[in-house]
Amino acid sequence: MNELLLICLSYCIGSIPTAVWISRAVHGIDIRDYGSGNAGATNTFRVLGSRLGSVVMLVDVLKGFIATSLYILLPIYLVDELQRTNFMIALGLAAVIGHIFPIWAGFRGGKGVATLLGMAIAIQPLVAACCLGVFLLVLFLTRFVSLSSILAGICFMVCILFIFNEKEPLYRIFAVMVALMVVVTHQKNIGRLIRGTESKIALQKRKNRRSLD
Repeated sequence: MNELLLICLSYCIGSIPTAVWISRAVHGIDIRDYGSGNAGATNTFRVLGSRLGSVVMLVDVLKGFIATSLYILLPIYLVDELQRTNFMIALGLAAVIGHIFPIWAGFRGGKGVATLLGMAIAIQPLVAACCLGVFLLVLFLTRFVSLSSILAGICFMVCILFIFNEKEPLYRIFAVMVALMVVVTHQKNIGRLIRGTESKIALQKRKNRRSLD
């Protein structure tokens, strides 16, 4: 029962629609009415610029980290590493699902990449650092947030399965699921990347309020 309550709490934390609330507070708009129509950091970068995009990404990462760390509220998971890892995965997935289908925003959210990163930081910081490094490098070289997210998701799977060679079966399955989920949720972006029509983001704010009206 306690585990179920924490999983529900994780979902509620993940459901915090950061991009929607920030776009409304700062510009009086719903970010989902612009760009790709997605309520995540990528679309915020694209529509509102790097400053607000970075804020959204940071908060979404924190959502995943905080939700995944809720295991500390149950003493049993402080001593059993295997059970702890499995429960952290459950908590993190609940937060990611909340981000994608947020109860506070009509179940129309983002793609969950930043929240997944926060989850990875909580479970295995070194793997998360590798994924973040890939994300930032690709973003710096290409200015494509979508491509950066896809390659970071694939990097997570490669790190878990091959580089760190994690033995826990559920963790290995989860790593594959992450890579598949990132690819599936970015299908439209992949199509635009292939056609050469995917939008690049600026590393400094380039939009103003008037351009959003």
